[in-house]
Formats: sequence, structure tokens, C-alpha cells
Amino acid sequence: MRILILHRITDDIIRYADGLDFEAHEVTFIGTAERMATLPARLPGTRIERPGTGATETEVVAALAGHPKPDLVIAQSEFDLIAAARIREALDVPGPREADVLPVRDKVMMKAAAARAGLRVPRYLPLASALAGADIGWSGQTVLKPLDGASSQGVRVFDTAASALETVRRDGLPSDADPSGFEIEEFVSGPIIHVDGLAVDGTPVTLQASRYVGTCLGYAEGSPLGSVQTDTPPAVVEWTTACLQAVGITTSLFHLEGIETPDGLVFLEVASRFGGAGVADTFELATGVHMPSVQLRALSTPGASAPEAHDSGPDARYGWFIVPGHTLGARFCTVDGADEFRRSPLTWRWVQRTEDEPVSQALSYAEYDVPVAGIVGPAPTAVLEQFLRDIFASVKVTAAGKADNNV
Repeated sequence: MRILILHRITDDIIRYADGLDFEAHEVTFIGTAERMATLPARLPGTRIERPGTGATETEVVAALAGHPKPDLVIAQSEFDLIAAARIREALDVPGPREADVLPVRDKVMMKAAAARAGLRVPRYLPLASALAGADIGWSGQTVLKPLDGASSQGVRVFDTAASALETVRRDGLPSDADPSGFEIEEFVSGPIIHVDGLAVDGTPVTLQASRYVGTCLGYAEGSPLGSVQTDTPPAVVEWTTACLQAVGITTSLFHLEGIETPDGLVFLEVASRFGGAGVADTFELATGVHMPSVQLRALSTPGASAPEAHDSGPDARYGWFIVPGHTLGARFCTVDGADEFRRSPLTWRWVQRTEDEPVSQALSYAEYDVPVAGIVGPAPTAVLEQFLRDIFASVKVTAAGKADNNV
């Protein structure tokens, strides 16, 4: 099989050699020079650089002119899913088309599909419809968000829908964005869970539920974030299966988010990829399954047996955390109050920038971009959750030349 990979995520995360049989397949990697530089020299396969100045699909199709048509196009980054679909269409390669991918990229289409399947979703409206006077069927807090956003970038919460619309009319949208690229939805309160795993032919074959400590929106605004693994009862498995089938996720990794309410789970959103930060690592620690490489194997070897996952048990859960640096206003920082937690037997991995190592000025979930990150466990869920809350309350990150900022 000729396999084309849109390379964006580093090999230490994907582990290409664990998921692909390079002797059985002709593998071609394509990406920008910056991303291609992250591929280890030891990996076989053809490498093609694209300029990175235009649309991904346009550059890839142009770069492949004169090359044999691939049999399989793989994208593991959320930001390449639409491009991969368009490349398949242009080259007549089997696999998901743009119409198949949109329900996991467009948040209005996503919720509409979930609602049609009988799942409870937040009430919502395309922003353009709301601005044009469409009836808003809820009162109270309202969320404004991009249709295709990730990591809560560009998300804002308002006291009411009216205040959200008034702000947009008065101030516009970030970077003069078009209202057609945004939606508003009712704010549903409650703890947020995420369920991660691998689906094959529309059914999850391995999955793990977790609960956030903090929120993705809070992280985007400068607060720390983490999650801890929980039980994954049959009701959550059934809900997850229904969500995946509603949006058409077949053979793929998934990262599903829901809100716990007294009346049951409310669908928030789902992505056809593995979760960021420490999700893949903690998943592997708990189940023995490395999601990115297992996905490669499932896609490149039709009929391959499902991965054998183990249950680590309620006393051996894992969690992860990240402390942001993108809101510090400086490239360098100091970290105080970390020694007690770094030395704790609950800490499985601790990653911390030194005073000479820069932190990313852009929002990032990568542990090498932030002041402090880590993985905790194994321990019961409640113990891990309290440990993360203690870290968030005690560790201080100071921007170089600025006053202290409590994390």
C-alpha cells in the first residue's frame, strides 16, 4: 500500500515505527520544513517538503504531481483533517470526504448531528442567524465560540445572549473574522469529562473516561489545567458509542467531551484525534494501548485485531497537568513552590522550564512549551484530583521582570 502522511505531530508522540510496517508499505511524509525537521533520520520513507504559505491541500496535490497516487491518506492532527479529505477527493483516494469530516470540525453541524441522534446538547444558534434576529431559546450565560476552533481559542462567555450579540455588534470579532465562522450556545454548568479511545467500524474498542480539573477555557485565559482518570461505567460506554455514531466517526481515535448534570451527560464536542497534553501518555499507562500508533496500524492493516487493553483498577488511575505560560507576557519565568510536589511519590513525571529556557508565547498544550507540566499516579481518582488542586494552589510562576502570578 502507498501511504501518504500529512506530518505535523512529532514522532516521539506518534511513534510511526510502532504503527506502520515500512517493509510492507511505501510511506511518504509531507509537511512544512519546520515540521519535517522533527522526523528522525532513522525512519524510512520518502520525504516531501511543502512551502507552508498556501492551503495545505493545494500544496500537497501540487507536490505530488508526477508521483504515484497514494492508496491511503492519513492525518492525525485536527488541523489537517479537512485538508486530508480534500486531498482524497482531488486524487480520488478512498477514505472520508469533506462532508464526512465536517461533523467533527463544525460545531453547529456536530451538535445538530448529536441532537438528531437523541443526545442532549446545549441549545445553540449560528452567530449569523442570531445577529439576524433568530429566536434564542435560552436565557442566562452564553458561550461565543468559533465553529472549527480547538483548545478554547477564541471562546468567550457572556452573562446573556443579548450581551454577547451587543459585544459582537459593537466590537466585532477577533481578526475581523466573519460571523459565519462562529456560533453561540447556552452555557451548561457541571463538571466536564472527556472520554478517549479508539473506534473501529464505529464502535469503541478501547476507551477511558477522565474528569477535568480546571477548564480548557480557563487554561486559555491563564489558569492551570489537568484531568484525572475515573471509572468508565457501561452507561458512559453506551453514551460514547452513540456520540461517535451520531457524527460518523468510524475507524479513528476520538476525544469526546461531555458535561455531567443531574439529568445525565450533555454532549459538548468530539474530535477525531487523540487528546492533547498528557492524554495519550496517561491512557497508555492505564490501558497499555498507545493510541497514535494503534490508529496507524488500524488504518494501514484492515482487519487487524483490536488492541488488548488492560484495566489498571480504581486504585491505579493516572492524571496529567499543565501550567500555561502564554499569558505571562514574557519569554522566561521562574517557578516557586514546586519542590514538594516534584519529589512526591504521586508524581510520575515532572517537566519544568529552567530560568534560561523560554516558554511559548502562543497557547500550547505541549509540555516543552509551558513553565510546568507533568503526569501523576498511580492512585485513586480522589487522591489525584486533590493533588492537582494542591499543585495549582501552591506553585507560583513569575514572569521575568514582572510581579508574581499565582497559577
